[in-house]
Amino acid sequence: MPKMRRKGDLPQKMCAQCGRPFAWRKKWERVWDEVRYCSDACRRAAHRGEPARPPESHTAK
Repeated sequence: MPKMRRKGDLPQKMCAQCGRPFAWRKKWERVWDEVRYCSDACRRAAHRGEPARPPESHTAK
């Protein structure tokens, strides 16, 4: 049985669209080097040519 990993031990990247960090997922196992966006929404926004939006802070509201 494979050794368990903690979520904090997984590799992370920064989203090219929103700038937020996102962690490795099992479904990205074979294409991790090609993954650039944290979500489908960010990927669609980038392909529409929308400007990169800065990460929202928790204090703004």
